[in-house]
This record gives sequence, structure tokens and C-alpha cells, in this order.
Amino acid sequence: QVQLVESGGGLVQPGGSLRLSCAASGFTFDDFAIAWFRQAAGKEREGVSIISSSGGSTYYADSVKGRFTISRDAAKNTVYLQMDSLEPEYTAVYYCAATTGGVFYEAGMDYWGKGTLVTVSS
Repeated sequence: QVQLVESGGGLVQPGGSLRLSCAASGFTFDDFAIAWFRQAAGKEREGVSIISSSGGSTYYADSVKGRFTISRDAAKNTVYLQMDSLEPEYTAVYYCAATTGGVFYEAGMDYWGKGTLVTVSS
């Protein structure tokens, strides 16, 4: 059974940090690029970052560049999203997704997690 399980969300103050985790199971982790998307209330889901299957390539949306860092641990079948200098506009449900297609858009993802809520507020 394919599973992507996000964790690490919660409430954080502006300027704070969180590290999200995406634990994968039920498929060959090393064959898939893993992406993070987010969806704020009343807005469309948007891509945040993606890491290649090997971990050698990463990409970030302009809105998070310099603040977020994506990484993966093949031994743990887990991808991380380190989020620093958080701002209230980053409040959203964060989803991880897996793809073999080498693309970074919703329709190109093969598997999705259920999401974890990040709230940035004082």
C-alpha cells in the first residue's frame, strides 16, 4: 500500500522555523522525485519545492527561495522541508507528493499525502 505521511506541522510565531517530514512507503522511494505543495485557505494549491530521485537536484518557488531547504534521506525513505524565517502568509496545508515524471505540477504527481497544517501567527 502506497503511503506518504506528512508530519511536523503546527503553530509557529513569525520569524520562527519548522521542519516538515514526508515518510514514504509502499513504493521504490529511490525511483521518485518528491515535491512539496501548499494550499492556503481560499487559494489554489501551489508548488513549493521538489527534490530529484537522487537528491542531486532541487528547485524552489521564488516565494520560498532562501528560506526553505528540501532534503531526502534514502535510508529512512523520508524527505524533509526545513522552513526558516516563516511569515504569516506561509500559513497553509503542506502536502508532499511523489512523481517519476520529472515534472513539478499537480497533474504530474503519482502519489499524494494527506497534508499537515502549518500556522504562522503571533
